Parts: sequence; structure tokens; C-alpha cells
Amino acid sequence: MDFTRVDIIGLSTSPSSGGAYALVLGEVEGNRRLPIIIGAFEAQAIALELEKIQPPRPMTHDLLRDAFESLDIDVDEVVIDELREGTFFAKIRYTVDGDQRQLDSRPSDAVALAVRVDAPIYVAPMVLDEAGIVADDDETGVSSLTEGETSGAEEEISGGTRLERMQKQLEKAVEEEDYEKAAELRDEIEKLQQEQNKN
Repeated sequence: MDFTRVDIIGLSTSPSSGGAYALVLGEVEGNRRLPIIIGAFEAQAIALELEKIQPPRPMTHDLLRDAFESLDIDVDEVVIDELREGTFFAKIRYTVDGDQRQLDSRPSDAVALAVRVDAPIYVAPMVLDEAGIVADDDETGVSSLTEGETSGAEEEISGGTRLERMQKQLEKAVEEEDYEKAAELRDEIEKLQQEQNKN
């Protein structure tokens, strides 16, 4: 079976699913999108790695990556290969001592590991056919993880320029392990820096 290579298009809140998030995967050579509802913890784990935010303590997926590395196991690829009754199933394919093996996994955990070890992500054609959505041409880029406001946090840390205050807020959020807020602040800081570079 020829699997379809996908990339992470974005993460967004999913108001209809009680605080869960939508992980959106997109065909590398095509315009179909595959939205998968995942939990907040897994969304944070993926977002942290995408944003290159280093938490003060290793998260579960960091531990899994480190365990694979210490045992000299190479993660070859992640495959989302099944959709049963609205639930996605995935495999983590790896090589140990020249022997190829695989582990059953939830797609969210498999993707969180894939972004940490730079492994390609694939989707079975029948899964894309059943759950894929054809995207509009104007859909581009990675969406923000959250849509919350930071005005309250800005009041807590005063002094300095707006950029300096936001960077302090980011440091504070990482220290307090509020990764959702940290990812949001990182996005805002990048936008602000881009605006300043244009001026």
C-alpha cells in the first residue's frame, strides 16, 4: 500500500469538543487536510517542539525519545493507518539491531514523537479518502494553538518595552509549566519582531 506523506499544518482549539484540540495534517503533494481531535496535553507536547520551547523538565514524549536513543533505536516513520468508528489508529515504525518493528500508538503520541526525532508522517489512502477534507487555496501556515488573551498577564509584568514584557511573560509561563500560554506568547513575540524588522 502506498502511504501519503503529510506535514503538520496547524493546531487549533476545537470549541465543539470540550477543550480538546484539532491537529491538522496536510498532504505534502496535494491539498487535502486531515483534522484529528487530540487532548490538550498532546497538543502542548506537539506545539512545544514546533515552537522550540524547552520545558524545565522533560515531558513524556521527550522521555520516550531519550529512551529510544539510549537503546540505539531509530524511529523510521509514523503511519496513521486506520480509522474505526471515528477513532484514528497509528503505528510507530522503528529499527533496532537491523530488525524493523512497529508499535501501536495513538496518532497524537506518534506525531509528538515524530516531531522530536524528525521522522516522516504518513497516512493510509483509505483514511484520507474517508476523513480528508479538500482545503481552500488560501489556507496556509500554522495556526495559533490558542485564542486566549494576554492582557491580564501583561499587567502583572510591568516595565520595559512591550517586547521585553512579553519575553518576561514567556519565561514566566515556561517556569510555571503553562505551555499553552507559552506557545501563544511565542507566536505574538515573533509577529511583533517581524513588524519591528519591517519598520
